[in-house]
Amino acid sequence: MTALLALIRKDLILFMADRRALMLNLLMPILLGAFFGFISGGSGSKDAAKIEVALVVQDSHPISQKIAKGLKDEASLSVKEMPLEEAKAMVLKGKINVAIVLPEKFGEHAGSVLFGAKAKPELPVFYDPSQSAVLAMVKGMLTQQVMQSVSAEMFAGKSGTSFVDQSLQDLEKSSQQNPERAELRDFLGSLKKFQSHQQIQGDSAGNEPKAANENGAAAGGLSMPFTTKDEAMIAGDAVTSKYNGYAHSFAGMSVQFILFMAIDAGIGVLLARRLGLWSRLLAAPVGLNTLLIARALSCALIAFFLISFIFAVAVVVFKVHIAGSLPGFIGVAISFSLMTASFGLLIAAFGKTPEAARGISVFATLIMVMLSGAWMPSFLFPQWLQSLTLIIPTRWAVDGLDAMTWRGLGLDAALPAIGVQLVFALLFGSLALWRFRKV
Repeated sequence: MTALLALIRKDLILFMADRRALMLNLLMPILLGAFFGFISGGSGSKDAAKIEVALVVQDSHPISQKIAKGLKDEASLSVKEMPLEEAKAMVLKGKINVAIVLPEKFGEHAGSVLFGAKAKPELPVFYDPSQSAVLAMVKGMLTQQVMQSVSAEMFAGKSGTSFVDQSLQDLEKSSQQNPERAELRDFLGSLKKFQSHQQIQGDSAGNEPKAANENGAAAGGLSMPFTTKDEAMIAGDAVTSKYNGYAHSFAGMSVQFILFMAIDAGIGVLLARRLGLWSRLLAAPVGLNTLLIARALSCALIAFFLISFIFAVAVVVFKVHIAGSLPGFIGVAISFSLMTASFGLLIAAFGKTPEAARGISVFATLIMVMLSGAWMPSFLFPQWLQSLTLIIPTRWAVDGLDAMTWRGLGLDAALPAIGVQLVFALLFGSLALWRFRKV
C-alpha cells in the first residue's frame, strides 16, 4: 500500500505541476460547454428562435391577403415580404429557410376549388434542402392558414357570396341535364341562406361581419377543432428540474475532454517506457499490478476532480441543477472516471509508439463522443444507429449525467449507467493487464 500510495501521489503531483495543462483541462470544457449550451437554448430564459420565411404576395385577392396576414401573425415565424427573385436568392444562399409564393389569382382559384371539381391551384414553396424538417413545420402552418382563410371568405366574405351566386346560376342551367349536381345546388342554396343571415347580422350592428372571433379564428371559416396543452415531462421540482441546455452541453464536453486527458495518460506511459522509466520502476520492489493499479487510480482521481470542478462551475455560473439523485450523480461520475482510467491503460497497453497511439486513440475518442450524443442529440441519428450507440460507454455516461441533472430522475435511473460503465472499466482493464503481461 505504501508503494501504491506513493505512485498515486507522484502522478497527482506531476499533473498539478503542469499549470498550463491543468488550466486547459479545466477551461476548455467550460468554454465549449457554455457555447454549445447557449446556442441550444441556455437556461430557458431566452425566446425560441423563429423560422425565417420569405413571403412573395403576387395576388391582391382578399383570401391571399388573409393568408399573408395569418402567416405574419404566427408566433414561431419571422415573415419577410419581398420580391420573388430576391426570395429565391435568399433561400439559395441559405439566409432564409423557406420562401412561400402566393401567385396571381390564387385566392380566386382556391375559393372556387373548395366546392367544385376544378384543378387545384399550385402554391410554390422554395426551401433550403438542408432544412427539410423546417419545411414540414412551415407547410403545416401554411395549410392551416389557407384552409381557414379560404373557408372564411367562402362562408362570410363578399367574394364567397359572388361565387355562390354564380355557381347557383350555372347549376340551375345544368341540373336538368345532370341530376347528380342537384345535391350541390341544394348545399349552395343553404350556404347562401347562411351568408344572408351573416350579412343581416352585420347590417343590424351597423358594420361589416367580424373577420375573426375572440379565439382568433376567422368568422364563418374552418379552424382547428382543438388546442394543445404543452407540458414538459421532467421529474422532480418544476423549478430546479427545468430544462437547461447548459446541463447537457457540460455533460458532453466533460466526457470529451476527460477522455482526451486519458489519452495523455496513456501516451505518458508509452513515453516513460521509451525513456526507460518504466523498466526502472519494474526493477524496484514494485509489481506490475501495483504499477497499473496506481496509474489507473491516479487517472480516475484526476478525472473525478475535473468533472466535479466543471459541474461546480456549471451550477454556480450557469444555474445547472443536480435535480435528480446526488448519490446517483456521484456514482455516474465515479464510474465514468474508472472507465476513463481503464481506457487510458488500454491505449498504453496496445500502443506501440506514442505517435501511432495518439492518432488512433484521438480518432476512437472522437467517434465515441460523437455517438454518445455529446455533439448533437442522439434522436437525430437513424433508428438503427440509436440502438447501436447503446454499446458505447460514453452514451451511458452522457445519458446518466442528463438523468441526474435536468431530467431530475432518481437513483434507479443512474444504476444502469453506472453498471455499464463499470463493466467497460473491467473489460478495458482486463485487456490492458493481459496485454502488459504479454509484452
